[in-house]
Parts: sequence; C-alpha cells; structure tokens
Amino acid sequence: MSSVETTVTTKSRGFGDVLRDFITRFGALFGLAALVIFLSIASPVFLSQANLSNIARQTTVNALLSIGLLLAIITAGIDLSVGSIMALSMSVLALFAIKWGINPFLSVLACLGIGLLMGLFNGLLLTKLHLPHPFIATLGTMNIARGLALIITGASPISGFDRAGAPEVLFLGAGMIGPIPAAFFVVIGVYLIFHVLLSRTSIGRHIYAVGGNIAATRLSGINVDRTLVIVYSLSGLMAGFAGLMLAGRTNSGYPTAGMGAELDAIAAVIIGGASFFGGVGTVWGTAIGVLLITVLRNGLVLLQVPIEWQTVAIGFVIIGAVYVDVLRQRARR
Repeated sequence: MSSVETTVTTKSRGFGDVLRDFITRFGALFGLAALVIFLSIASPVFLSQANLSNIARQTTVNALLSIGLLLAIITAGIDLSVGSIMALSMSVLALFAIKWGINPFLSVLACLGIGLLMGLFNGLLLTKLHLPHPFIATLGTMNIARGLALIITGASPISGFDRAGAPEVLFLGAGMIGPIPAAFFVVIGVYLIFHVLLSRTSIGRHIYAVGGNIAATRLSGINVDRTLVIVYSLSGLMAGFAGLMLAGRTNSGYPTAGMGAELDAIAAVIIGGASFFGGVGTVWGTAIGVLLITVLRNGLVLLQVPIEWQTVAIGFVIIGAVYVDVLRQRARR
C-alpha cells in the first residue's frame, strides 16, 4: 500500500472507529483501573490490607477455572462443566481425606485426577462420539458431575480437613505467606506455566491454529482431535485444582459449590480479550478479566448492594463482555 493510500485510509477512520479500537485493546485494563479508583473513593475499607488479601484469595477459584476455559475458548469451544467438576473434585477430596481417612497426598491426587478424567471425558465426547458442539457435550457433563457430587456426599457438606490431618489442603486454600495468601502465589505459578504453554510450545500453536481455522489445521497435518482432548483435559484439571483450593479455604467439600461459576469464568476470559470465534486470547488478558470480575463482586459487597442486584450487575457485565467481543470482530474485518 502506498503512502497516499495509507493516509487516505487513516483519515477515513472516524472517531467511532478509533474509540472502538481503543475499547477492544485497552478496555479491560482501563475498566479495572476505573473500578479500583471508584471503590477506593466509595469505600474506605477497599484498600485495607485485609480486604486486598481477601480479594487475592477470592481471585483463586475464578482464576483457575478461567485459565482452563481460555484454552477451550481459543479453540472456538466452551466448557460449561467446570463449576460442576470443581464441586465433584472437592467432594471426592473431602470423602477421601475426611470420611475415609486416606492419606492427604493420595486424596489430593484423587481430587486432581477426577478433574482430569472429567475433562478427558469431555474431550472424548467431542472427538470420538463427534457430538456437534462443545456446548452440548459439556452441558451433559455439567449435569453428570453435579449429580455425582450430590450422590457421593449424600447432598450434604463434608467438613473437617483440620481434624483429618490435612494441613497442606488448608494451607493452599487459606494459608498466608507474609501478608499475601499462599493461593495467590499458586495462581501466579499456574499462569506462568500456561503462558509458556501457549506462547512457547507446539501444543500452544496448535491450540491457536484449531481456533483460527480448524479445516486448514487438519489439512496442515496437525492432529486436531489430540489437541482438543488435551485442551478439555487441562480445563478439567484446572477445575479440579480450583476444587482443591476452595476446599482448603472453606475447610470442607460440598456438592453445591461452583453453581454459576462457569459464567464468571467465561466473562473473565472474554473481557480479557479472547473471542468466542476462536484463535484469540492471552493468559495475562484473562488475568485482568479475572481481577475485574473479582474486584466488582468485592466492591458490590462492600457497598452493601443486595445479592439480587449483584446478580443483575454481573449479568450486564457478561452482556458487555460479549458485545466487546462483537466489536473486536468488526474491527478485524
């Protein structure tokens, strides 16, 4: 393109186009900054060390669910089962460690293993049974996992990791390293690993390729089925990890955990720059989305907004996140 054509193209872009580009690139970061400034003024408690530690701890579950969902969304898929898998995983952990008195290390492996197996089940439904869309497969798994969690716990919480001799579980979920929750460091470590996975490995390139153009990816010789199985297995594993962290924080495993958690995770991923159309998304963008959702929920509680109106507010955030995704697609055309 010549310099004259470039100038004409630049001049033809109106204020609306420039604003749209700005929103799609920096909207989440500026939204988070604006929310932090507003809450700092509106609530004297917001910037207290206790509340900031609380935010860091509350971020853990959504952060782990979101990083798994990021992989699925990059492939133009979805995983609606993460909240239920989290509940099943923490219920298995509590059953093993508290009711059956099994070694805490083996109990943790069972917790993570059930998450991995449920994720693998999702991947096999898509690649071996050829279900038409991840929405259908993971919707079915969502109900299966929730039902199993209710069955194995008798629909009641199982409490007492402190009495079961499982201090490691409690430390991961509720322990502190200085003034900072241990869970926060765990999340940072997980995000670093996933950043390397997506940006420095062949499987990361394959994940983006599947979301960008699945037909062309198959023609290039990439094993799409293998990639999808890995993606959904990792999503399930992260849901199991989230269950481990939540169990440590609440000192219990309960089958109703994570109801609606997948919605917060989806919103965080989309706000962070990923697209439902696939092929786009970053680990650190997702981190910003997770923080925005967590800070918003924390702020609504501090401002004593009734729970029903908190639900309405999160609903608008989800709609806004999807609309931002639409704006991004328009900007790319």
